[in-house]
Amino acid sequence: MNADTVVIGGGPAGLMAAEALAAAGRQVDLYDAMPSVGRKFLLAGKGGLNLTHSEPIEPFTERYGPRAAEVAPWLADFSPQAMRDWAAGLGIETFVGSSGRVFPVDMKAAPLLRAWLHRLRMAGVRFHQRHRWLGWTDDGSALRLQGPAGELTVQPQATVLALGGASWPQLGSDGRWVPLLQAQGVDVVALQPANCGFEIARPDGERGWSEHLRSRFAGAPIKPAALRFTAHDGRRFERAGEFVLSDYGVEGSLVYAVSALLRDTVAAQGSALLHIDLLPTFDAERVLAEVKRPRGTRSLATHLKSRLGLAGAKVSLLHELLPRAQLDDAAALATALKALPLTVVAPRPVAEAISTAGGVALQALDERLMLQARPGIFIAGEMLDWEAPTGGYLLQATMASGLRAGRGAAAWRRAG
Repeated sequence: MNADTVVIGGGPAGLMAAEALAAAGRQVDLYDAMPSVGRKFLLAGKGGLNLTHSEPIEPFTERYGPRAAEVAPWLADFSPQAMRDWAAGLGIETFVGSSGRVFPVDMKAAPLLRAWLHRLRMAGVRFHQRHRWLGWTDDGSALRLQGPAGELTVQPQATVLALGGASWPQLGSDGRWVPLLQAQGVDVVALQPANCGFEIARPDGERGWSEHLRSRFAGAPIKPAALRFTAHDGRRFERAGEFVLSDYGVEGSLVYAVSALLRDTVAAQGSALLHIDLLPTFDAERVLAEVKRPRGTRSLATHLKSRLGLAGAKVSLLHELLPRAQLDDAAALATALKALPLTVVAPRPVAEAISTAGGVALQALDERLMLQARPGIFIAGEMLDWEAPTGGYLLQATMASGLRAGRGAAAWRRAG
């Protein structure tokens, strides 16, 4: 079956590519393996859909770390303000939260997705659900797809692949595309977890928290807090916020923000040592003064709660990570309250991560995001080798890359 342009993958990158192609007058057929499109998009919106971030474009771009220079042109195509204007065009007003993050006023993903899909259908985009991409035919001229009625082949003039990474595979991003592209000679960097939790090791060498801490505080937030970390290659991280104690270790926004450095350091040296400031609003002198105050017959927990407001999970962390002698030494305890050492030994599996690092090497693409090894094939979204922290940066670059790939495919078709 011949086709004008095909998009494979119905996440935000694929939908944005389809929109760009339709706007350029192309007939678009979008195929997706799941019964409905945008499943991970909807999941991301369960806690309030974080569309983008309001910070200036220079620090915004720096959030993409080693890939900042490559991602910058995508953001020039589709900036954070353009994201807000795009949402407004769908009837979705946005606001800037106290953290600088940008959300729809109703904090929901479903109304935005419904409006978006309606606009795409009105533009002529044809959706084909339950169609899994199997690669190319032996001669490389057509796409192979497994649909409800069996296998079919489609021969498009241009194709955008937007199949996601490998996180949350139950929602469609399962990484099955990796060997299909490698077989075509495409350089694919191994997929790794990003924005993920980490397993910890206690001072006694045992992995994971004690049963006492797990039973009482698994799921408990540690806030306010600050994390400090120096990676194996000298890169530094320091930020205030909060994280969560999990059954296996730690997760949450602060951990996700430093996850790339932690992951790379664990890979390089087997573990990573970070430090937690449990009292980021207190300076070290005040902490020491309060800890040194006589406590009489009161327990340490009672003393810390009355003098510093420390209680619950934070106190349990101290007992978990410090030897008795340090708990009984005022100066050593005060030091630990401002820099509690925590060793992480493994990231959680990629299937549990919010996103993935790795993917199609950016050097394998031209500036339009077209594969140099396969002209007419464009790549977008998490399939590409970049990563970013949560906070709106993931979705922004995902959709920006979809727009660039879609426009690139439209230009390729115009050029014949």
